[in-house]
Amino acid sequence: MARASRDEEFSAYVAQRRTQLRRIAYLLCGDVHKAEDLVQTALMKLYVAWNRVQRSGNVDAYTRRILVNSGIDESRRPWRREQVGLDGLDPEADEGIAPEDRRALMEALAALPAGQRRVVVLRFFLGLTIEETAADLNCGPGTVKSQSSRALARLNDLLIAQFRAVGGNRA
Repeated sequence: MARASRDEEFSAYVAQRRTQLRRIAYLLCGDVHKAEDLVQTALMKLYVAWNRVQRSGNVDAYTRRILVNSGIDESRRPWRREQVGLDGLDPEADEGIAPEDRRALMEALAALPAGQRRVVVLRFFLGLTIEETAADLNCGPGTVKSQSSRALARLNDLLIAQFRAVGGNRA
């Protein structure tokens, strides 16, 4: 009886958060298929720890941490360094962002080092505080601040360069 309740609670959580988890994973790795694998891995790990995590009260933070750590683990595996041969499979943007702006942003985000990319995703796409981001990444608030600063400066430089490359005249 307790297992059925556990499974129902877990299923309800997954149904409610799956889209958000996919978006986070996609922003972390930049590939639709890898993001889906990352979400599946995170959900398996979450299911195993479900009772403990649910008692702690912060399921979302634990799940984000699993996603980030799983992404790090996957990026370190040598067979994951192969390039996917299927271009153009990005999901449609939900917001009213112009496709060329979205593409430029995703290319600039992908050009960031992994640590800076994780900070940008957690801080600015998910809106976490510095302390929450530091907890999810298992680092200090100072590291989050410095990585944010460097990442935003680099994104600015990359986006300006892309804009100029396509014939823009403003900086």
